[in-house]
Amino acid sequence: MLSSKHYQFLIAVAIVVAMPLFMKSGSLASEVLIYALAAMACNLLLGYTGLLSFGQGVFFGLGSYTLGILLTRLPISMPLALLAAVVMGGIGAAIVGWVAIRQKGTYFVMLTLAFAQMFYFIAYSASDLTGGDNGLMDIPRKSLTLGGQTIIPLDTPWQYYSFVAVLFLIVYWLLRRVCDSIFGRTLLAVRDNEERAAAVGYNLRLLKLQAFVISGAVTGLAGALHALMTGIAPLSAAEYHTSEMILVMTVIGGTGNLLASLLGAAFYVLLGDWLSTLWPRWLLILGVVLMIVSLGMQGGLWGLCQKLWQLVGGKKSNEEGDGKAAQANAKGGHA
Repeated sequence: MLSSKHYQFLIAVAIVVAMPLFMKSGSLASEVLIYALAAMACNLLLGYTGLLSFGQGVFFGLGSYTLGILLTRLPISMPLALLAAVVMGGIGAAIVGWVAIRQKGTYFVMLTLAFAQMFYFIAYSASDLTGGDNGLMDIPRKSLTLGGQTIIPLDTPWQYYSFVAVLFLIVYWLLRRVCDSIFGRTLLAVRDNEERAAAVGYNLRLLKLQAFVISGAVTGLAGALHALMTGIAPLSAAEYHTSEMILVMTVIGGTGNLLASLLGAAFYVLLGDWLSTLWPRWLLILGVVLMIVSLGMQGGLWGLCQKLWQLVGGKKSNEEGDGKAAQANAKGGHA
């Protein structure tokens, strides 16, 4: 029998496979998975560790700039540039986390927000390195080659989507293993009751820092993939709005579940793409949607799906029970 975790992974695979069948834009489909990676990383902090971080844009921007700088200025292969972006995202998260986890609640949030603003102004000021307000332009998207032969072409949007899809499923599986491990369950204990977890003997700062590093590494990968897709590492990748957007995706999808992050990212990106064609101020409508989620759907889209599934399953169980009761009454009448 497959567990619910295996079913969720199969659902993620089904969504990834089905997206090219229902979407016309390969770039938009890639954007969904890229932001789903960032939302899953944020979910590890918020849903599993209980840390509300506004510093995700720092790691996203680090990933974008690292890949952009390496590919435009050094003769380095794209896989190595992606790996460097993951490492830089993790290092940036280690620095932010090492300082921020020393405080709790509002002060923790303020520290992550301060780091986000500081990184933005550093990226803006270091124009020789980051391109300043214009960002890093003309980032090449080279196909994966071996011995001069192209192994995985990345020329078209759908070819690049296939590459992103494979990376997304690998990262999803790895994060699923992390969340299901003793480490992941310990993070849940820290989220639910820090005092009790500390009394048991857990090193809270070390656990939170480890969660930060993992989250930053995955977010750095998402930022690098986004820069590779667009060919630009923009200054907007390091803006406060990026952190806010990733956090909103996480909340809309539902905290404490990785598959929910995919739902939240798809909902945000696709709804935003559709509304932007109807009204330039579409973020106002998105704000209303977020209020509805906050007031009536605390479990997010994933919680809503679970309620609908339980409702349908309950009706089926009642119908089967009524049918069995009717058969039993019929047998009793014949007897």
